[in-house]
Amino acid sequence: MGPMMRESRKIVDDLLEPKAWIFWTDFLVCLVVTYTCILFLFGLEEAAYPRGLPKEWWQVIPAFIFEIGNRPWILLVYLVAGFGLHRLANFIHEVAHLNARNGLKKFRIAWNLLFGIPAMMPSYFFEFHMGHHNNTIYGTHVDGEYLPIGRGPIKNIVFFLMQVFIQPTFVLFRFLIIAPISFLSPKLRDWSLSTLSSFVFNFSYRRKISGKDPRRWWAFMDIACSIRAWLIPGLVVVGIISGGTYGSPFCRIFTILTLAAMPLSLHYFRSLTAHFWTNPGERMSFRDQLYDSADIVGNPLTELVYPVGLRYHALHHMFPSLPYHNLGIANRRLMAQLPADSPYRDLVYPSIYSVLKILFRNARTIPKQTKTQSSPAEAA
Repeated sequence: MGPMMRESRKIVDDLLEPKAWIFWTDFLVCLVVTYTCILFLFGLEEAAYPRGLPKEWWQVIPAFIFEIGNRPWILLVYLVAGFGLHRLANFIHEVAHLNARNGLKKFRIAWNLLFGIPAMMPSYFFEFHMGHHNNTIYGTHVDGEYLPIGRGPIKNIVFFLMQVFIQPTFVLFRFLIIAPISFLSPKLRDWSLSTLSSFVFNFSYRRKISGKDPRRWWAFMDIACSIRAWLIPGLVVVGIISGGTYGSPFCRIFTILTLAAMPLSLHYFRSLTAHFWTNPGERMSFRDQLYDSADIVGNPLTELVYPVGLRYHALHHMFPSLPYHNLGIANRRLMAQLPADSPYRDLVYPSIYSVLKILFRNARTIPKQTKTQSSPAEAA
């Protein structure tokens, strides 16, 4: 693995510097398009639910489906908004890496103010991510982003995907209740930062809090997200959001929920296929970490599911400092210039299906084996 890494580093060495103009252009264009679609959908609420329709909550979904049948282009607007939110949200991954290298500070602040806080996902909730790239942490019980779901049984994969339903509840509880009361005492504040301030898959993860942490910045984001959270029910109560002149608050709530469900579901599916999740919790060699990860070539539509370069996850673990806009270029260079027998080629998969096939095969077979597989490459 050493010779391959040295040769690969020479090939991608000129791609390691992030280009600010790409970050800003990508983010702002996506932000404008996505927010425009969302405002358009909110404006359609009054027209989307027929006059005379009873305002019971259980009638909102049938009315919405009926309206989609009449005006199918509304579904297209939903899809653009949903995929846009997914792309904007996944910038948090790049923000975490930029923060670690102290780069593009203005961009990091802008992402939080324009999207992170409105979406109630402040960037400091993902700063623990750098531990996922630590050779002594990756895949162990203290890795907040790792669960051995690839070892089976398959129900563990199902439980992993069901976190989609847990995270929105966690976020609302965190900012409606925990954030305000956390400032009542230093101990409560430390507990909330350590236990309830990270977007993790592994719920046993505990964040280490130190005196060097930017607590004032974190406090500002907490307060801003708390205000944002309380505005959702608050505006409904005071009547500013009514779901239309003849609608109901359920219409607006349903719109918000459907818009949130799509990017969150895409996030968990994308994360499911980033790794093979076969480590039982022991320390892994760098080689095994790479073989536990996947690059997915796919097709142009794959970028919708794996935005900001996240389809090249094995390559990202090889070179965590590679900015997202250069990952595709780096992959093409490596595939063209590395020898035919280079280990890097074992990390590249042609499609999402090829990764899922190995993942589920491992989940079915590993529990039945007396000796587990050492890498996904052996399972292929």
